[in-house]
Amino acid sequence: MKIHLLMGASALGLGACAYEPTPLPSIATQQAVVNATVSSPISYQDPLAGYTYRGPTGPRDWRSVNQEQTEGN
Repeated sequence: MKIHLLMGASALGLGACAYEPTPLPSIATQQAVVNATVSSPISYQDPLAGYTYRGPTGPRDWRSVNQEQTEGN
């Protein structure tokens, strides 16, 4: 168990010593050109459009429910 702990600590230590920070990229070249005259063709759509409430209706007699769902009706 001690050998695993020693190997793990040495790997972390060597990894910390080998750290070399990389320079950050230039943000000016990555920014998109903002044009105020261009607008998006997509308009807002209500996510709840067409929703109907289907709350609990309470217990019903199972025989009448079965009769309503048979092929003859």
